[in-house]
Amino acid sequence: MTDDPKTTEATAPAGVPAEPVSALTQDEIARMTDEIVSALKTVYDPEIPADIYELGLIYKVDIKDDRAVDVDMTLTTPNCPAAGELPMMVENAVASVAGVGPVKVSVVWDPPWDPSRMSDEARVVLNMW
Repeated sequence: MTDDPKTTEATAPAGVPAEPVSALTQDEIARMTDEIVSALKTVYDPEIPADIYELGLIYKVDIKDDRAVDVDMTLTTPNCPAAGELPMMVENAVASVAGVGPVKVSVVWDPPWDPSRMSDEARVVLNMW
């Protein structure tokens, strides 16, 4: 008997690094991604009548093999009055998705947000045509 933890790795020919095998199937990743996006679309900046996903405030969603989810997001301005609450709202929305493990939300400023990041849907809502 050994104390070494068991890991799952793909086998590869000699001299070629083996790729780790994901514990999640592609179908499960697709389902989680769709549901995370839907959950993010329920989060609104209190001062703007468009959701943060359509505003282009979500820069990255990374689903890890252990089901942990890392989210990189930004705000429309560093002085955003909702800066204290939006990251927690994002964390709660993502955590509400079935199968999601721990959620980490990071606010990033690079690249800076600008209106070109908004979807057409957000532009219509904000009458920015």
